[in-house]
Amino acid sequence: MNVMESAPAKSSLMSPESDIQRTQFPYVTGTSIVGIKYKDGILLTADMGGSYGSTIRYKSVERLKPVGKHSLLGASGEISDFQEIMKYLDELILYDNMWDDGNSLGPKEVHNYLTRVMYNRRNKFNPLWNSLVLGGVKNGQKYLGTVSMIGVHYEDNHVATGFGNHLARPILRDEWHENLSYEEGVKLLEKCMRVLLYRDRSAVNKLQIAKITEEGVTISQPYSLKTFWNFSAFQNPTVGAEGSW
Repeated sequence: MNVMESAPAKSSLMSPESDIQRTQFPYVTGTSIVGIKYKDGILLTADMGGSYGSTIRYKSVERLKPVGKHSLLGASGEISDFQEIMKYLDELILYDNMWDDGNSLGPKEVHNYLTRVMYNRRNKFNPLWNSLVLGGVKNGQKYLGTVSMIGVHYEDNHVATGFGNHLARPILRDEWHENLSYEEGVKLLEKCMRVLLYRDRSAVNKLQIAKITEEGVTISQPYSLKTFWNFSAFQNPTVGAEGSW
């Protein structure tokens, strides 16, 4: 009798619905990451907003993290999936350090690893809902690449995710050059983030800029940009638009 009574409970626990322990849809998300090469290394920037749907619920989310000795990672998309990726990378770096052979994983190796992880999860119809930017410096060689949630990846002198791909990349194509100083690189990234703040509803005016050189990783304290909201197009955005509210 006890076995019969417990059967329905067991079958409910074994049902397909009870096995779902993955992100089926992104809930708390971060917006654009912008990265560039500069004269001495790599610069990445991200704001600190975490959006719950269309509500900017969190305003202190750090989305720039060091990976090992030579790499720096930025992520847009689902925050919990980014935390899962960081767990994978912590295990990868720990395993690499256990060899104690005097070598360490560089940014190119970490980027290749991330492309395999993202593509593997995509093939299982269980993707990690992130777009990633990975930059680093090893043996004097600068590396900057990106990978999407389905494993599409490439390397370039400047990269961006999210809205930044549409609004920041045109600015970078016009103004980036390989001999940028640190101050010029920061100024260029701030220009990109200011445009994104004006145009991306999920952006917040609280950002961090991280640099990585041969000496290591430095991530700035959060700060805000100076903005100007009195443009005529901002004050009356629907003027001349027929049929608008």
